[in-house]
Amino acid sequence: MNRKTAIITGSSSGFGLLCAIELARNGFQVIGTMRNVDKAVTLLERANERNVSEFIKVFPLDVTSSESINDLKNYLREFHSIDILVNNAGFAVGGFCEELSIEDYRKQFETNFFGIIEVTQMVLPFMRANRHGRVINMSSISGRMGFPGLSAYSSSKYALEGFSESLRLEVKPFGIDVVLVEPGSYATNIWSGVETIKINQDSPYQSYLKGIKCEIETGKKDHGDPQDVAQLVAQIATQTKSPDLRYPIGKGVKKNLLLKNMLPWKMIEDVILKRIHN
Repeated sequence: MNRKTAIITGSSSGFGLLCAIELARNGFQVIGTMRNVDKAVTLLERANERNVSEFIKVFPLDVTSSESINDLKNYLREFHSIDILVNNAGFAVGGFCEELSIEDYRKQFETNFFGIIEVTQMVLPFMRANRHGRVINMSSISGRMGFPGLSAYSSSKYALEGFSESLRLEVKPFGIDVVLVEPGSYATNIWSGVETIKINQDSPYQSYLKGIKCEIETGKKDHGDPQDVAQLVAQIATQTKSPDLRYPIGKGVKKNLLLKNMLPWKMIEDVILKRIHN
Protein backbone atom coordinates (compact mmCIF):
# COMPACT_ATOMS: atom_id res chain seq x y z
CA MET A 1 0.00 0.00 0.00
CA ASN A 2 1.35 3.42 -0.96
CA ARG A 3 1.16 5.39 2.27
CA LYS A 4 1.25 9.13 2.65
CA THR A 5 3.85 10.56 5.03
CA ALA A 6 3.18 12.37 8.30
CA ILE A 7 5.71 14.01 10.62
CA ILE A 8 4.88 14.51 14.28
CA THR A 9 7.06 16.46 16.69
CA GLY A 10 7.09 15.64 20.39
CA SER A 11 5.83 12.09 19.84
CA SER A 12 7.36 10.43 22.92
CA SER A 13 4.27 11.05 25.06
CA GLY A 14 0.87 12.74 25.34
CA PHE A 15 -0.93 13.95 22.23
CA GLY A 16 2.11 13.32 20.03
CA LEU A 17 2.35 9.63 20.90
CA LEU A 18 -1.37 9.07 20.41
CA CYS A 19 -1.40 11.02 17.13
CA ALA A 20 1.48 8.92 15.78
CA ILE A 21 -0.42 5.69 16.41
CA GLU A 22 -3.73 7.06 15.15
CA LEU A 23 -2.23 8.35 11.91
CA ALA A 24 -0.42 5.05 11.35
CA ARG A 25 -3.78 3.29 11.82
CA ASN A 26 -5.28 5.63 9.22
CA GLY A 27 -2.87 4.78 6.43
CA PHE A 28 0.12 7.06 7.03
CA GLN A 29 3.81 6.32 7.21
CA VAL A 30 4.63 8.23 10.39
CA ILE A 31 7.93 9.86 11.31
CA GLY A 32 7.70 10.31 15.05
CA THR A 33 10.29 12.79 16.26
CA MET A 34 11.50 13.46 19.79
CA ARG A 35 14.54 14.99 21.46
CA ASN A 36 15.58 11.75 23.15
CA VAL A 37 14.90 8.63 21.10
CA ASP A 38 15.51 6.52 24.21
CA LYS A 39 12.01 7.64 25.20
CA ALA A 40 10.52 5.97 22.13
CA VAL A 41 9.95 2.73 24.05
CA THR A 42 6.37 3.55 25.05
CA LEU A 43 5.46 4.72 21.56
CA LEU A 44 6.82 1.58 19.93
CA GLU A 45 5.20 -0.70 22.51
CA ARG A 46 1.82 0.95 21.99
CA ALA A 47 2.30 0.82 18.21
CA ASN A 48 3.10 -2.87 18.40
CA GLU A 49 -0.07 -3.48 20.43
CA ARG A 50 -2.06 -1.81 17.64
CA ASN A 51 -0.16 -3.67 14.90
CA VAL A 52 1.21 -0.49 13.31
CA SER A 53 4.85 -0.51 14.50
CA GLU A 54 6.10 -1.13 10.93
CA PHE A 55 4.53 2.18 9.88
CA ILE A 56 6.25 4.33 12.51
CA LYS A 57 9.85 5.47 12.20
CA VAL A 58 11.50 7.31 15.10
CA PHE A 59 13.89 10.17 14.39
CA PRO A 60 15.74 12.43 16.85
CA LEU A 61 14.70 16.07 16.67
CA ASP A 62 15.25 19.05 18.93
CA VAL A 63 12.98 21.77 17.55
CA THR A 64 15.15 24.45 19.19
CA SER A 65 18.24 23.33 17.22
CA SER A 66 18.73 24.41 13.60
CA GLU A 67 21.32 21.65 13.16
CA SER A 68 18.85 19.02 14.36
CA ILE A 69 16.14 20.34 12.04
CA ASN A 70 18.57 20.26 9.11
CA ASP A 71 19.37 16.60 9.90
CA LEU A 72 15.66 15.83 9.63
CA LYS A 73 15.48 17.75 6.35
CA ASN A 74 18.23 15.59 4.86
CA TYR A 75 16.48 12.45 6.07
CA LEU A 76 13.19 13.49 4.46
CA ARG A 77 14.75 13.60 1.00
CA GLU A 78 14.23 9.84 0.71
CA PHE A 79 10.45 10.27 0.95
CA HIS A 80 8.31 10.85 -2.11
CA SER A 81 6.24 13.54 -0.39
CA ILE A 82 5.49 15.05 2.99
CA ASP A 83 1.74 15.22 3.39
CA ILE A 84 1.11 16.06 7.05
CA LEU A 85 3.10 17.97 9.66
CA VAL A 86 1.79 17.91 13.22
CA ASN A 87 3.60 20.55 15.27
CA ASN A 88 3.00 19.09 18.71
CA ALA A 89 6.27 19.55 20.63
CA GLY A 90 5.76 21.92 23.54
CA PHE A 91 5.68 22.41 27.27
CA ALA A 92 4.15 24.80 29.79
CA VAL A 93 6.11 27.18 31.98
CA GLY A 94 4.14 28.05 35.09
CA GLY A 95 4.72 31.12 37.22
CA PHE A 96 3.87 34.76 37.74
CA CYS A 97 5.32 37.36 35.40
CA GLU A 98 7.00 39.31 38.20
CA GLU A 99 8.80 36.19 39.40
CA LEU A 100 9.71 34.58 36.08
CA SER A 101 12.93 35.55 34.33
CA ILE A 102 13.15 36.78 30.77
CA GLU A 103 15.08 33.57 30.10
CA ASP A 104 12.03 31.57 31.23
CA TYR A 105 9.95 33.34 28.60
CA ARG A 106 12.61 32.88 25.93
CA LYS A 107 12.83 29.13 26.58
CA GLN A 108 9.04 28.88 26.36
CA PHE A 109 8.98 30.65 23.01
CA GLU A 110 11.99 28.77 21.62
CA THR A 111 10.05 25.50 21.79
CA ASN A 112 6.41 26.52 21.54
CA PHE A 113 6.80 29.18 18.84
CA PHE A 114 10.17 29.58 17.13
CA GLY A 115 10.68 25.81 16.98
CA ILE A 116 7.37 25.44 15.20
CA ILE A 117 8.28 28.16 12.71
CA GLU A 118 11.61 26.59 11.82
CA VAL A 119 10.23 23.06 11.43
CA THR A 120 7.40 24.43 9.28
CA GLN A 121 9.84 26.40 7.12
CA MET A 122 11.78 23.17 6.55
CA VAL A 123 8.68 21.19 5.49
CA LEU A 124 6.90 23.77 3.32
CA PRO A 125 9.11 23.36 0.20
CA PHE A 126 8.33 19.62 0.16
CA MET A 127 4.59 20.34 0.33
CA ARG A 128 4.70 23.21 -2.13
CA ALA A 129 6.55 21.07 -4.69
CA ASN A 130 3.64 18.62 -4.66
CA ARG A 131 1.03 21.36 -4.28
CA HIS A 132 -0.63 19.69 -1.33
CA GLY A 133 -0.12 19.22 2.39
CA ARG A 134 -1.49 20.04 5.81
CA VAL A 135 0.24 21.73 8.72
CA ILE A 136 -1.58 20.96 11.95
CA ASN A 137 -0.44 23.19 14.81
CA MET A 138 -1.26 22.01 18.31
CA SER A 139 -2.44 25.15 20.05
CA SER A 140 -4.56 25.38 23.21
CA ILE A 141 -7.53 27.10 24.75
CA SER A 142 -4.72 29.12 26.39
CA GLY A 143 -4.07 30.61 22.96
CA ARG A 144 -7.53 32.15 23.02
CA MET A 145 -7.98 32.96 26.72
CA GLY A 146 -5.36 33.90 29.31
CA PHE A 147 -5.12 32.48 32.82
CA PRO A 148 -3.05 33.71 35.80
CA GLY A 149 0.19 31.83 36.33
CA LEU A 150 0.35 30.86 32.66
CA SER A 151 1.47 34.08 30.97
CA ALA A 152 4.54 32.48 29.34
CA TYR A 153 2.61 29.50 27.96
CA SER A 154 -0.46 31.49 26.98
CA SER A 155 1.52 34.17 25.16
CA SER A 156 3.43 31.52 23.19
CA LYS A 157 0.12 29.99 22.10
CA TYR A 158 -1.39 33.39 21.24
CA ALA A 159 1.66 33.97 19.03
CA LEU A 160 1.11 30.57 17.40
CA GLU A 161 -2.49 31.51 16.65
CA GLY A 162 -1.48 34.70 14.84
CA PHE A 163 1.31 32.93 12.98
CA SER A 164 -1.06 30.20 11.83
CA GLU A 165 -3.69 32.65 10.58
CA SER A 166 -1.09 34.47 8.49
CA LEU A 167 0.60 31.30 7.25
CA ARG A 168 -2.71 29.80 6.14
CA LEU A 169 -3.30 32.81 3.88
CA GLU A 170 0.24 32.59 2.50
CA VAL A 171 0.25 28.92 1.53
CA LYS A 172 -3.39 28.26 0.64
CA PRO A 173 -2.76 29.09 -3.07
CA PHE A 174 -0.17 26.27 -3.13
CA GLY A 175 -2.67 23.66 -1.98
CA ILE A 176 -1.42 23.67 1.63
CA ASP A 177 -3.82 23.93 4.57
CA VAL A 178 -2.88 25.26 8.00
CA VAL A 179 -4.98 24.15 10.95
CA LEU A 180 -5.09 24.96 14.67
CA VAL A 181 -6.21 22.29 17.13
CA GLU A 182 -7.18 23.98 20.42
CA PRO A 183 -7.56 21.47 23.28
CA GLY A 184 -8.88 22.44 26.66
CA SER A 185 -7.73 20.49 29.73
CA TYR A 186 -6.69 16.91 29.04
CA ALA A 187 -4.97 14.20 31.02
CA THR A 188 -1.47 14.79 29.65
CA ASN A 189 1.77 15.89 31.30
CA ILE A 190 1.63 19.42 29.82
CA TRP A 191 0.42 20.83 33.15
CA SER A 192 3.31 19.48 35.20
CA GLY A 193 5.08 22.82 34.86
CA VAL A 194 2.13 24.60 36.45
CA GLU A 195 1.47 22.10 39.21
CA THR A 196 5.11 22.26 40.35
CA ILE A 197 5.39 26.07 40.53
CA LYS A 198 7.57 26.99 43.46
CA ILE A 199 7.73 30.48 44.93
CA ASN A 200 9.29 31.95 48.04
CA GLN A 201 7.37 31.78 51.29
CA ASP A 202 7.33 35.57 51.45
CA SER A 203 6.08 35.95 47.87
CA PRO A 204 3.08 38.28 47.51
CA TYR A 205 1.61 35.61 45.20
CA GLN A 206 1.63 32.84 47.81
CA SER A 207 -2.13 32.78 48.46
CA TYR A 208 -2.78 33.39 44.77
CA LEU A 209 -0.80 30.26 43.88
CA LYS A 210 -2.77 28.14 46.35
CA GLY A 211 -5.99 29.22 44.68
CA ILE A 212 -4.67 28.42 41.20
CA LYS A 213 -3.43 24.96 42.22
CA CYS A 214 -6.75 24.27 43.90
CA GLU A 215 -8.58 25.30 40.72
CA ILE A 216 -6.35 23.02 38.62
CA GLU A 217 -6.83 20.10 41.01
CA THR A 218 -10.60 20.59 41.09
CA GLY A 219 -10.72 20.70 37.32
CA LYS A 220 -8.99 17.34 36.88
CA LYS A 221 -12.31 15.53 37.14
CA ASP A 222 -13.33 17.23 33.90
CA HIS A 223 -10.14 16.41 32.00
CA GLY A 224 -10.88 14.79 28.67
CA ASP A 225 -9.43 11.67 27.10
CA PRO A 226 -6.35 12.62 24.99
CA GLN A 227 -7.37 9.93 22.51
CA ASP A 228 -10.21 12.23 21.39
CA VAL A 229 -7.64 14.82 20.29
CA ALA A 230 -5.61 12.19 18.41
CA GLN A 231 -8.75 11.06 16.59
CA LEU A 232 -9.54 14.67 15.67
CA VAL A 233 -6.03 15.11 14.22
CA ALA A 234 -6.48 11.92 12.18
CA GLN A 235 -9.85 13.17 10.95
CA ILE A 236 -8.33 16.49 9.85
CA ALA A 237 -5.43 14.68 8.16
CA THR A 238 -7.64 12.31 6.18
CA GLN A 239 -10.66 14.42 5.22
CA THR A 240 -10.90 15.22 1.53
CA LYS A 241 -12.39 18.70 1.84
CA SER A 242 -10.33 21.66 2.99
CA PRO A 243 -10.35 21.78 6.82
CA ASP A 244 -11.36 24.73 8.95
CA LEU A 245 -8.73 26.97 10.50
CA ARG A 246 -9.65 26.24 14.13
CA TYR A 247 -10.83 23.12 15.93
CA PRO A 248 -11.51 23.80 19.63
CA ILE A 249 -12.01 20.56 21.57
CA GLY A 250 -12.70 19.63 25.17
CA LYS A 251 -15.36 20.01 27.83
CA GLY A 252 -16.63 23.59 28.04
CA VAL A 253 -14.11 24.93 25.51
CA LYS A 254 -16.59 26.12 22.86
CA LYS A 255 -18.87 27.55 25.55
CA ASN A 256 -16.02 29.51 27.15
CA LEU A 257 -14.89 30.90 23.80
CA LEU A 258 -18.44 31.94 22.99
CA LEU A 259 -18.78 33.70 26.34
CA LYS A 260 -15.47 35.48 25.87
CA ASN A 261 -16.64 36.82 22.51
CA MET A 262 -20.01 37.91 23.90
CA LEU A 263 -19.30 39.22 27.41
CA PRO A 264 -17.33 42.30 28.51
CA TRP A 265 -13.83 41.37 29.64
CA LYS A 266 -14.43 42.87 33.08
CA MET A 267 -17.21 40.38 33.71
CA ILE A 268 -14.96 37.49 32.66
CA GLU A 269 -12.09 38.58 34.88
CA ASP A 270 -14.43 39.00 37.85
CA VAL A 271 -15.55 35.39 37.46
CA ILE A 272 -12.00 34.03 37.13
CA LEU A 273 -10.60 36.02 40.05
CA LYS A 274 -13.54 35.16 42.30
CA ARG A 275 -13.02 31.43 41.69
CA ILE A 276 -9.32 31.64 42.48
CA HIS A 277 -9.44 33.93 45.50
CA ASN A 278 -12.44 32.37 47.28
